[in-house]
Amino acid sequence: MFKPTHISRALAVLVSACTALSAAQAQTQADAAQLERVEITGSSIKRIASEGSLPVQVVTAKEIARSGATSAAEVIQRLPAMQGFAVIDSAVGGGGGRAEASIHDIGASYTLVLLNGRRVAPYGSGNAVDLNSIPLSAVERVEVLTDGASALYGADAIAGVINFVLKKNVQRFSIEAGLGVPLEGGGRNGNLSITGGVGDIDKDRFNVMLSYRHDEQRQLAATDRKFGSTSYLPVSFQGKNYIYDQTSSYAVPANATVKFKPEAKLPAWVFNPYYKGNGNQCAERNFYSLSNAVSKDVVTERCSFDFASTIEIYPENKRDALFVSGQFKVNDSLRLFSDVALSKFLITSRVAANPVPIDIPLSSSYFKKSILPYLSAEQVANVTDVTAAYRGQDFGLRTTRQHYDTQHLVLGAEAELGSWSLSGGLTYSASKSDEVYDGGYFRTDKFEAMMANVSFDPFVPAGNQTPEALQKMQDSIFHGQTSTAKTALTGIDVRASGEVLKLPSGALSLGLGGDLRHYSYEQAPSVAATNGDIYNYSPTEAYKLERHTAGVFVEALIPIIKGLELTTALRYDNTGAIKDKLNNSTVGKSASGTTYKISGRYQALSSLLLRGSYGTGFKMPSMLDIAQPEVPFGVTGGRYDCPVPNTAPCKLGPDQYTQMSGGNAQLRPETSKQAAFGIRFEPTAQFGIGLDYWQVKLKDAVSGVSEEQAFADPAKYKDLFTTFQQPKEKQAYYAFRNVSTNIGQAIYRGVDWNLIARANTDIGRLTGELSGTYMIESSYTRAGTTDDFTSSLGRYGENGGVTARNIARATVTLDSGGISNSFALNMRSGYADRTAPVRDLATNKNTTITLDVPRYMTLDWQGQWNVNPALELRLGVKNLLNQEPPLSLRSGSGHQVGYDSRYASPMMRTVYLTGAYRF
Repeated sequence: MFKPTHISRALAVLVSACTALSAAQAQTQADAAQLERVEITGSSIKRIASEGSLPVQVVTAKEIARSGATSAAEVIQRLPAMQGFAVIDSAVGGGGGRAEASIHDIGASYTLVLLNGRRVAPYGSGNAVDLNSIPLSAVERVEVLTDGASALYGADAIAGVINFVLKKNVQRFSIEAGLGVPLEGGGRNGNLSITGGVGDIDKDRFNVMLSYRHDEQRQLAATDRKFGSTSYLPVSFQGKNYIYDQTSSYAVPANATVKFKPEAKLPAWVFNPYYKGNGNQCAERNFYSLSNAVSKDVVTERCSFDFASTIEIYPENKRDALFVSGQFKVNDSLRLFSDVALSKFLITSRVAANPVPIDIPLSSSYFKKSILPYLSAEQVANVTDVTAAYRGQDFGLRTTRQHYDTQHLVLGAEAELGSWSLSGGLTYSASKSDEVYDGGYFRTDKFEAMMANVSFDPFVPAGNQTPEALQKMQDSIFHGQTSTAKTALTGIDVRASGEVLKLPSGALSLGLGGDLRHYSYEQAPSVAATNGDIYNYSPTEAYKLERHTAGVFVEALIPIIKGLELTTALRYDNTGAIKDKLNNSTVGKSASGTTYKISGRYQALSSLLLRGSYGTGFKMPSMLDIAQPEVPFGVTGGRYDCPVPNTAPCKLGPDQYTQMSGGNAQLRPETSKQAAFGIRFEPTAQFGIGLDYWQVKLKDAVSGVSEEQAFADPAKYKDLFTTFQQPKEKQAYYAFRNVSTNIGQAIYRGVDWNLIARANTDIGRLTGELSGTYMIESSYTRAGTTDDFTSSLGRYGENGGVTARNIARATVTLDSGGISNSFALNMRSGYADRTAPVRDLATNKNTTITLDVPRYMTLDWQGQWNVNPALELRLGVKNLLNQEPPLSLRSGSGHQVGYDSRYASPMMRTVYLTGAYRF
């Protein structure tokens, strides 16, 4: 394998790897001049569509249909080059349900997503786009550039670019409907779309196209899948049996924490009254906690609640997407166009019932009935306060609805002036989200009144409240909005490209352009949240942030000799300081950067193409990374010992601690260096093979210290711990500050490869394709260091993620006239799991184990029948062999336990049927 220095030298002389053109595809320059010149993702210069100097993967509408994908996220996230993205499953636990794209695990914020070549509003204040907003039924193809393109597009294209190219000049109407049914139960989905257009841009000088699609996805309960149905998980490892205990100390019946006068020198007592009063047996869905212990400071005898048995591991969601495109041909040289994309996305997440602390007055009947009988005389004489850790199972699951509304409007023009192509556009893109609580959360006034009036008993099992109490519980549920957020992007862009000079080997072409963009992000809690109407709810602060960006670029395509061409690009970007409009202040500083890229392609033979590139990148941290006020953001995914033992803000025993999220005004811009080298060999139209080696080095990469890393060495990361008091907690406890920082360096290296073969047989045309990504390195320096590297390659890393060594996909399709059959084999390599705390059942002692998570493979099948020119039917099965997600003891990234939802779907074998009618 080449060393990076060798790669740089090779790229300096511009030998670049790419896609070969077959002899059948070869044509003379005179023939090419008659073909339409188009703009390919990764270049501003229009040219004859062919393999270029950059590796661009294309997914056509036909391939999308053949995959059985029901969303843009599913199309993108199953590509081998994609990993390290957020999945919709993350809504189970506060992830919001966004779906991202991340090329080569470099990150969603480094992967630029375009719609018809123009930016769309990101979620939040960063660069990552929620793929849920992309109108799938309007997609003609997806172009994926797997090489950095900052010198052309700007900062957030360090990892590459994904361009959703939508349909144009559609003149027929079609209706399509689909239904998917997981055979193991739960999780059904369906969709209906209509697409059509009027007018022919070439004959009528106009075209209007409309595409509308409605999708519905039912929820999947944890109890529908054995592998995700419990947080008290038996595990066998190396011939021994263990228990992996992720149960919660907030239980039903409630646990009680009893504290005593300091002078009595009595240890605090954490116990479960139901357990003590029922022969040392925990109630249903509760387990005697493995973290129970006795020490001089605390005696713990609690039952912990199996929350995972109650959740929905895949969220219910609905999506409506409308895309309208208009074109008007003023004359042969001028075309006006507009794109309007509107979408509504509603995702409903139901997680375990509300865990809340409840103060138990010593004069109350709760104390006399459930606490006093189990205290000694000495304890009774010295007790100071009692708190119940209660799980509101009888109030119902916590139900959160996230409403996302996106609008994307482009008005533009394209013109031909001599040998020059000109284009420009105005873009307005906005994304609004509303968070609504619709079950399981309590109204403060009614809940506290219930406690004061002894209307229900937190120390009895779920389902044992009186009918009157159950009715009051339902009446006390809070229904309403908690917060709203809006991101808006307003921009203008202009581009021009054309031939400027005839050289012996061809025309020297130039591309140039620029863009101005204004970003705003605002968030505000609801009135109910700020007024304290929601029990134990800590509202976020309101803020409104804005900043401007500007960039200009120039690109040149230089034919050196016959078959060898060089492309150079240079870009200058300026990003302004952040304006905090609510506080009328400026946060951070403005910054500018110049980036460049040199790429080349060499057609060594009609069947052999070489290509390569070398470039730089520049990226400013997001507005939230820099300027967000520090606010509470849920709790840690794992349970930890106190970061500063024997101090007042400690919790009693291992527990979850509040997480705080906030900005860091001292963040520096990120810079990068990218290189790629590839080869494409296609000796005949029936066979082709390609390899692309790539490398990305980031400096001052913005990341953060993971909770596991911080709690493992709290002295080193003491600045990441603060204290915070939830509204109904009696004191402030330690909290983990999940704050972004410049981590130093990150290095990613790998090879993208693909092979395709075609053959005509007696029963039809057979096509096979094998593609994949092989990761060589995925490493990064630990926060606060410049050369202390760690890695996530093939193992659960300190960043809480895994970089798979190998991801591959093999497809075989047999086309037999009006009938075709396709098989797809998907593979993700295994990895070393998180080192997880467990209880050894043989010794009854706590220890740790590191599982080997096996590779995950699924086989899909689809049959297509073209009944007639108007009617098409598809029947398919995803995960034909019904493979379960592999066992993983990961923490975080959702409330699921027992598997990692980022890497394996819980749906299992799913049958789907789609039909399309064109008229």
